[in-house]
Amino acid sequence: MYPDDKLILEMLQNPRKREEAFSLLVKKYQQRLYWHLRKMVVVHEDADDLLQNTFIKAWNSLPNFRGEASFFTWFYRIATNEALSHLNKKKAELINSFEDLESVMTQKVNNDPLFAGNEIQKRLQKSILTLPDKQRLVFNMKYFDNMKYEEMSKILNTSVGALKASYFHAVRKIETIINNELF
Repeated sequence: MYPDDKLILEMLQNPRKREEAFSLLVKKYQQRLYWHLRKMVVVHEDADDLLQNTFIKAWNSLPNFRGEASFFTWFYRIATNEALSHLNKKKAELINSFEDLESVMTQKVNNDPLFAGNEIQKRLQKSILTLPDKQRLVFNMKYFDNMKYEEMSKILNTSVGALKASYFHAVRKIETIINNELF
């Protein structure tokens, strides 16, 4: 069990305990952040790299952390920005290619043992990949992470109403894709 964030924040104020405190934060949040990233970028190595980048950015920004947001929210915001930047970079790399990012990522789902579940699970993953990045992000956070809209609002710096609309549209698109593939 990990100490609560208030205690870790107090430890961070002490220069001799700063590394230990940050190590506790990494251990506390790394798994959730990894899966958040993995659902966005699909590829294990990419998610792993982005997780490492997230913690490096957090460490470098630690002196600016004022504790107004929770560590959870702060890490998720950094990780989300890392994932979106990564996806935009991948799209830019494919601009002169005949493939698009959705096709490339769908192929990764087909070949990845993590997604070796039943056909419905694969269809769900593939249909999620057809969503625009922001909708996919909102869908993953709500559906898989069971995150409250208020919490997502703090992470994504977006209104609760906009998040609800994004989730609603994402669900409709996914339902349409899955229902059309079943017949």
